[in-house]
Amino acid sequence: MTSLLPDPETAPELFEGVLTRRVIAFCIDFLILSLVIAAASLVGVIVGVFTLGLGFLAMPVILLLAVVSYYGATLGSYRRATVGMQMMDLILTPTRDVPLDGWRAFAHPLIFWVTCWVLAPLLLLVALFTPRRQLLHDLVLGTLMVRRSPMERHWNHYLAA
Repeated sequence: MTSLLPDPETAPELFEGVLTRRVIAFCIDFLILSLVIAAASLVGVIVGVFTLGLGFLAMPVILLLAVVSYYGATLGSYRRATVGMQMMDLILTPTRDVPLDGWRAFAHPLIFWVTCWVLAPLLLLVALFTPRRQLLHDLVLGTLMVRRSPMERHWNHYLAA
């Protein structure tokens, strides 16, 4: 798989506007996650009131499960993209000889959010100096974000050869 990894020099259409698209996809996903968390919180408050406060103890677990379910259902699917990434024509691909399995799909957003909280400026700064515009968590996990439609043509070209 590494030999088939796209190069920005030979396939620039895969990387055109990827950083801008990622930022917009993040905003879309953040909005969706906010709505999911708000809905889960509302349910948690209602359950908490009816259980005389015992339901409030489950709120952190319910909210965490809602977020994990969102990423599991989107990044863990065959499309390998969240709703925002799909709208921005992006796909998450592995760069090493390891498939994009459930653990890697789970670790990708987890490491992303941790690096956002701790190293926000460094996160984007790294992308400006990597040839494939990979963010810090992409480098750690061995993943690559590219545009989906040109990537499908890229893989079809190599599979036909």
